Amino acid sequence: MDLSGVPTIVTGGGSGLGAATARAIIDISRDNVERVAAEIQGVSAVADVSVEEQVKLALNKSEAAHGVARVLVNCAGIGGGGKRTVGKDGPYPLDQFERVIDVNLIGTFNMIRLVAQRLAAEPTQGEERGVFINTTSIAAYDGQIGQAGYAASKAGIVGMTLPVARDLSRIKIRVNSIAPGLFLTPMLMGLSEEVRASLAEQVPHPARLGTPDEFAALAIHIAENAMINGETIRLDGAIRMAPS
Repeated sequence: MDLSGVPTIVTGGGSGLGAATARAIIDISRDNVERVAAEIQGVSAVADVSVEEQVKLALNKSEAAHGVARVLVNCAGIGGGGKRTVGKDGPYPLDQFERVIDVNLIGTFNMIRLVAQRLAAEPTQGEERGVFINTTSIAAYDGQIGQAGYAASKAGIVGMTLPVARDLSRIKIRVNSIAPGLFLTPMLMGLSEEVRASLAEQVPHPARLGTPDEFAALAIHIAENAMINGETIRLDGAIRMAPS
C-alpha cells in the first residue's frame, strides 16, 4: 500500500512504540496524546480501546478530519503487574487478569472489527483496501514468571492474527502482528541504567535494547509490502527469555 496521505490510526499513540508510528491517534493518556498529535498534525482522541462506544466516538472524530482510516496500528496495551498465579498474598487477582485481557486482546480485536466495518464500504487502493498491524510481544512465546495475564493476552493476539487475516481477505484487508522484544519504551525507561544495561546484555545481537523507530520501520514495511499477510514477526535481536 502506498502510504502517501493515507489516513492512519495508531492506538496507544501517546508514547513509546505508538508515538513512533502515530498519525491519527487514540490513547488513554490525554496529555501525551494531544502533545504527539500536535507534533504530527494529527487528530487526538482519548478512548479505552476495550470500550465499544468510546472507540466509535474516537473513530468519528478521526474520520471527520481525515476520512476512513486504511491503516490501523494497534499499540495500546498494559502490563500484567508481575504477579504469580499463586503468591504470598494469595492467588492472582482475577480482576487484574481480566483487565489485561480486556485492554491487550479484546481491545485489539475491538479496534480491528470496528475499523474493518467502516473500511469495507470504501473503494480499494490498488489491490487492497487497508492493512492492520497489531502489537504482540515475545512474551507470547517466552512468558516469564509473573507474566501469566500479559503473556496470555499477547498469545491471543498471535493466535487470532491468521484467522482474522483470512476473515478480512474477502474485503482485501491484510492483518499482521509484530512481536517486539526488549524495547526502550516508557516502561523500561523507568528502570535504572544498570538494570537496562543488564537487560541489553541478554540480547544476542545487537546487544542493546530496541528503539521505537525500529518498530515503526517494520510497521511501515509491513504496510507497504502487499505479500505480508497473516504473519507475526519477532523483532527481538534473537533473544529467548529465561523463566525469570
